[in-house]
Amino acid sequence: MERRVLFAVFLCFLVLYLWQALVVKPVPAPTQGVAPKTAPAAVAPPATTEAESSPPETQEPPSPSATALVAESTERDIRVETDDVIAVFTNRGARLKSWRLKKYLDGAKQPQELVEKEALALKQPLPFTLKTADPQMNLTLTDALYAVSGQPPGDGVVSSRTDLRFEFRDSAGVHAVKEFQIEPSSYIVTVRATVSSGDQVLPAALVWGPAVGDRLKASTLVQGAQGIYFEAGGEDPVRLTASAIAKQPMAEGNFRYAGVDDNYFMTAALDTGQSRITFQPVTIPAAPNTSEAARELVSFTLERQASGDALKVFVGPKALDVLTAIDREFANAIHFGRFAIIVVPLLQSLKWLHGFVGNWGWAIVILTIIINVVMAPLRHKQVVSMRKMQEIQPEMKAIQDRYSKLKATDPAKQKMNQELMALYRERGANPAAGCVPMLLIIPIMIAMWAALQVSIELRGAPWVGWISDLSAPDPYYVLPVLMVATQFWQQKMAPMTGADPAQQKMMLFMPLVMGFIFFSLPSGALLYYVAGTLIGIGQQYLTNYLIGPPNVRTVRPPAERRVKRVGGGKTEAASREK
Repeated sequence: MERRVLFAVFLCFLVLYLWQALVVKPVPAPTQGVAPKTAPAAVAPPATTEAESSPPETQEPPSPSATALVAESTERDIRVETDDVIAVFTNRGARLKSWRLKKYLDGAKQPQELVEKEALALKQPLPFTLKTADPQMNLTLTDALYAVSGQPPGDGVVSSRTDLRFEFRDSAGVHAVKEFQIEPSSYIVTVRATVSSGDQVLPAALVWGPAVGDRLKASTLVQGAQGIYFEAGGEDPVRLTASAIAKQPMAEGNFRYAGVDDNYFMTAALDTGQSRITFQPVTIPAAPNTSEAARELVSFTLERQASGDALKVFVGPKALDVLTAIDREFANAIHFGRFAIIVVPLLQSLKWLHGFVGNWGWAIVILTIIINVVMAPLRHKQVVSMRKMQEIQPEMKAIQDRYSKLKATDPAKQKMNQELMALYRERGANPAAGCVPMLLIIPIMIAMWAALQVSIELRGAPWVGWISDLSAPDPYYVLPVLMVATQFWQQKMAPMTGADPAQQKMMLFMPLVMGFIFFSLPSGALLYYVAGTLIGIGQQYLTNYLIGPPNVRTVRPPAERRVKRVGGGKTEAASREK
């Protein structure tokens, strides 16, 4: 029984790894939020011609044929610094040039940037670029130098809500206004944009160029940039990888939120109303003379039915408390997996422990100890059950040998099961008792994996010595080696009575296989597994001490039992012959 349990654990880890590393997330069916739910005329989208689909920066602006009436003569930046972000707008196109998070740092220990710096160099649109059905209008709106009002004085640091207003008007009748509201403590910016030509109001979509794109090196198993949207009344958010976007780049509906996210950060429009969102993969090439790899990002265009209404856009971290404060449904953007009901309490417990110890690594160790203490009765019961099965293993084999020549369809074969059940009742053994505790333990192990995988708090968080980032793999592979060694130690302690030599070798080989599979795990997850294995070893020693050594009975074959020795070295049969 214990072999089957250990093999099941191995398979769970193997499936989890393959699912994370190899399996491509399924493309959502058109009926699940992708197909339009209203007539195409319900949303007044700009035309989608090939010329228009290219970003505005990809075309050369025409020679000016109209005179600017409301505008500025020179290009300049407008800086706004709040408690959480440092935002920089440019008056050229009235767009967002930089959005840095003060509480989250990049590899250079600087505020994390969520606007791709290479966007303009790659002729990609900046955030809040306007897009209409008229390509000529798009060029005008993008290249215009808007007049700015509401700019914070001095260094741009604000302590109250900031209202920026960008306005452009020319002699050809083009009039565009963009208004931004930035709260002093929030990752949300509220935008309202209107475009008109003469007396005609033009529907205008908002374009966000390459989004997120965290440069901090992390595990290869973490989620990269992908499209995400959640429809009102839906159950789970829809996530679109690059391959899924290539097949179905557009979705239409009433979105609670829609945008782009990666493992730790997100850019998403909130409560869009009836809208259409279109995703586009963007490749950011590696910088020359660096070891940095090319990055696959995603841009999106949002076309709303009520394009002139105010729209809230979240640009910030996927931290549980931050998203929950906005809306409990918004917290579903964190990919907790199927065991979210367990992951969330574990993540909250981890944050609570960190408030006491001040180190995320030691918080993981303490939480691992608490989890194992809670599960200790289940593990003890499992070991006791496995010990009972180990003790009756010879008697079970003797019963099975007596019926081994019978076919499975032979009615006499049922007697074997009856004898086995009688043996279980007599010795108080239960074959399922060794597996049921594991069915409760495995979900907690997987949930802890998920909690450590998606927790932004571990990003860039050091533990001790060589572990400077718990979200990245161990640079010297110390934890993977410890994991293999401790699991091999634990495997040697497991009872192997009744197992054939081939099975014993396979079970002892399992730690090496798991070490090879998980050597690239984030250090935080490896720390959890190593700490849990060491605690399991200590508990195994304690359980073995409490229950004592196994009392294994030796059952002699029937022929041997018929020839029993009597005094003087003579058998009972030889005595009767005399």
